[in-house]
Amino acid sequence: MRIGFALPVSGSWATPRNVAALARRAEELGYSSLWTFQRLLVPADSTLPPVYRSVLDPLVVLGYAAAVTERVRLGTAIVNMPYLAPAVLAKQLATLDVLSDGRVDAGLGLGWAREEFQAVGADYARRGTRAEEYLHCLRALWGPDPVEHAGAFYRVPRGSVRPKPVQRPGPPILLGATAERAMRRIGRLADGWISNSRADLTALAGPIRQVRAAAEAAGRDPAALRFVCRGVVRDAPRTRPLTGSLDEVRADLPDLAAQGMTEVFVDLNFDPTIGHPDADPVAAMRRAHEVLEALAPDRP
Repeated sequence: MRIGFALPVSGSWATPRNVAALARRAEELGYSSLWTFQRLLVPADSTLPPVYRSVLDPLVVLGYAAAVTERVRLGTAIVNMPYLAPAVLAKQLATLDVLSDGRVDAGLGLGWAREEFQAVGADYARRGTRAEEYLHCLRALWGPDPVEHAGAFYRVPRGSVRPKPVQRPGPPILLGATAERAMRRIGRLADGWISNSRADLTALAGPIRQVRAAAEAAGRDPAALRFVCRGVVRDAPRTRPLTGSLDEVRADLPDLAAQGMTEVFVDLNFDPTIGHPDADPVAAMRRAHEVLEALAPDRP
């Protein structure tokens, strides 16, 4: 199972110096990937956790990280498809893939905050149906010219779209989802699944089985799919996997692999002592380096 690390995108530790330092160190230590997430706004009087109050743009952060690394892969977990026209997101991801020399993993989702849909002028209805066409449109835009797409929701007039992504036929598309219908969609159309920050890390095998069964029914190879766990690590008393001492956290990783996860990325942004806008950024970075060293893939 490959191990990645989530870059500082939320709260007071999300600074250019910290992004660069942790990206470089993660690559030096053998981590396979770096990850970001998206949040556009927090509604007034919201009960959302503080981690969502101040979040950098996920693609811009990865572009910054691409400039200071050479090998490590760069993933979004996730960007919500309805917030951007397919042609815009296709261009952004292709650009990042070019600038990183083919290191992008496109983690995409449907979105759930109605206020964010309002803010970008997107339709909340029929998100799943729209998403299926969106994926077809993305791949068409990354395909050979002349490009053209005419669907129920999106239209791209016949023309040329360049540069193309370095990865062919395009960056791997990984979807975030929880509903059974959405898991089946992943098996039919995507390259893998990304679990969310609230997932029960003791019950990942069930969703993985759903995705693999849908892939097999669609005539696809289930073994080719990727399963990425957002590993929310908290410096807190042991109440769930990936909490407690770092030795306990490290001991949890084989169980994630045994359930079928092919990758896990360590995410400290959701620890309230780190991803909070009022958290101590010096203490957050001290903890981040401690975790990086303790959970490094090459550590004996």
